[in-house]
Amino acid sequence: MEIYFDNSASTMVDKKVQSAIDEFNEKYYANPSAMHRFGYLVEEEIKKCNEYISTILNCDVSEIIWTSGGSESNNLAISGYIEAYKKTGNKIITTSIEHPSVYNVFKKYEALGFEVVYLDVDRTGHISIDELRKIIDSNTILVSIMYVNNEIGSKQNISEIGQVIKELNPNCAFHVDFVQGFTKYKIDVKSSKIDFLSVSTHKIHGPKGVGFLYKNKNFRILPMILGGGQQQGLRSGTLNTSGIFGTYIATKVAYEDFDIIFSRLRELRDYLIDKLDIINQKYGIIVVNTKKNENFAPHIVSVSFVGIRSEVMLHALEEYNIFVSAGSACSSRDKKISSTLRSIGLNQNIAESTIRISFSKYNNKSEIDSFVDVLSELIPKLNIKK
Repeated sequence: MEIYFDNSASTMVDKKVQSAIDEFNEKYYANPSAMHRFGYLVEEEIKKCNEYISTILNCDVSEIIWTSGGSESNNLAISGYIEAYKKTGNKIITTSIEHPSVYNVFKKYEALGFEVVYLDVDRTGHISIDELRKIIDSNTILVSIMYVNNEIGSKQNISEIGQVIKELNPNCAFHVDFVQGFTKYKIDVKSSKIDFLSVSTHKIHGPKGVGFLYKNKNFRILPMILGGGQQQGLRSGTLNTSGIFGTYIATKVAYEDFDIIFSRLRELRDYLIDKLDIINQKYGIIVVNTKKNENFAPHIVSVSFVGIRSEVMLHALEEYNIFVSAGSACSSRDKKISSTLRSIGLNQNIAESTIRISFSKYNNKSEIDSFVDVLSELIPKLNIKK
């Protein structure tokens, strides 16, 4: 039996989504930019997708920009905005636990001479809003803070953060990486004062290679991709129509059972943490970095097996057809300790022993029981401190 606990890296495509995409591809394969009737029909289908997504977020249809996924959306929002407004200010703010597609963009602008502030987090991975208040000034043009951390699952109070930013500097833009939060949480971009919001479809049981960026129509961005001028000239290139349609269907499927799926994921998270606490009474080497409360996402559990390197545990579990992550999937083959684990105060020994378990609606408690049974077998074999 295969147990897949790496859903924060990517999810199985929902069968309803795949079936819908197949039907769409058979009927709507023309280029939506084409001037003939066939192209117009495809364009109308894409408009329906845009209308649904804009309703979910409470934004205008014109504020949705389709991209290749979360990394491109983050880059387009941050670089596109900074390039458009760099003459108005030199200060940009983010956190020390952002995804590399955000963190590394800020590092680029830091090297270019921008004043970059990396907000610290506490041991649970949450920023201090009081610290944010002290830092924002008239020279600040952008704040970028992720909704759910992709490694430990900490959830920021985005609505309060948005209010604070606009209270202190109404001209400052607010970007949110919503990749791990979309369909796990509902969000109103207007009431939350969000100006840019990034989403990736393959995290929500949809196809890979597609995502979108919400962009407040009151802010400008400079495009990263030039070409035929599609999407108001903000992201040229032929639209990934089947991917867009897949995003639409995957989102609809998720929202149909939103409360049920959220409760199920949270139940799985808490069940696993309780099980880990029980076996730790015997082995004493387990550190759970995720908490059982509303300040953490329902689908992510970060756990350290002190003395057992994460890649050793990962491959040992793989022998039992159990698949987890040794950290963020985008940098899991980088041997450096993640900035997130350093930022929450884990020492090198613990950080190097950390894996991530992430659930989807397809997981169940029986799989967790099997996982814990395997752990009980592996820990005494792998623990170098025994």
